[in-house]
Amino acid sequence: MLVEHEALSVAELQEILGMGQSRISTQLSQLKQEGLVSDERSGKNNIYTCTADKDLMEVAALAAAEVPEVANDKTALRHLLRKRKDGARAYFDELAGRFGKDYVPGRSWKALAEALIKILNYEVVADLGAGEGTLAQLLAQRAEKVIAVDLSPKMVEFGQALATQHGLTNLEYRIGDIEEPPIDSSSLDLAILSQALHHAEYPQRAIDAAFRILKPGGRLIVLDLVQHNFEEARELYADRWLGFSESELAGMLEKSGFQQIEIIVADREELPPKFQTLLAVAIK
Repeated sequence: MLVEHEALSVAELQEILGMGQSRISTQLSQLKQEGLVSDERSGKNNIYTCTADKDLMEVAALAAAEVPEVANDKTALRHLLRKRKDGARAYFDELAGRFGKDYVPGRSWKALAEALIKILNYEVVADLGAGEGTLAQLLAQRAEKVIAVDLSPKMVEFGQALATQHGLTNLEYRIGDIEEPPIDSSSLDLAILSQALHHAEYPQRAIDAAFRILKPGGRLIVLDLVQHNFEEARELYADRWLGFSESELAGMLEKSGFQQIEIIVADREELPPKFQTLLAVAIK
């Protein structure tokens, strides 16, 4: 069904299906033997396309309607095709990988992030799962109003005290769950889930809630971990989920109704367990 929609390589099918290379290659070999797919060499990859006749594909489509994984596969395919269209992505990933490896006095990610925050021009912003609110306090320098939401009363109390101490009168802390934030519907220009989604009991509900509280045209930024196998994170950091794959996060955003979804791996830690950070931006 996937190669009927788009010509795909084994590596791309691995990314979509989350299966091993040998398993996929075996299936493709059997399909090719029966004349249902053909392949064409492109550089180092074989690109597979569907050559099954129309009647057979109509039967396959009826069968696929009974397979629950098919909907997720279609979502993963759409995400893959979005990545393809971003021709500059590999180049900028390479640039990001070089940044900071060579020492340059005064240049750092922290300085760059602070500079970019200074030019943000949003009216109402929410930091969902804010903790003590470090990000919220940075955003409050430019936004007209910032709402920091966290489930912990102690975090909220600590953050509010800091905001008062620094004269950030436009920063308001509220106790609440990111799955049901105490914020009016269609009231935000920007919502941020920074390393908060993997703490949610039901991540989809948190994404749905962000969609609800954003104005039409409002943006959501998600920073979270790429799916990993470091089980100790559950005990060490109270993580509910061990990160998310790009296609999984894209699927949740699509399901909520977000559009113009862009997702990249924004950071890769060098020390074990070598966590990676996903950055997603989407528009309501």
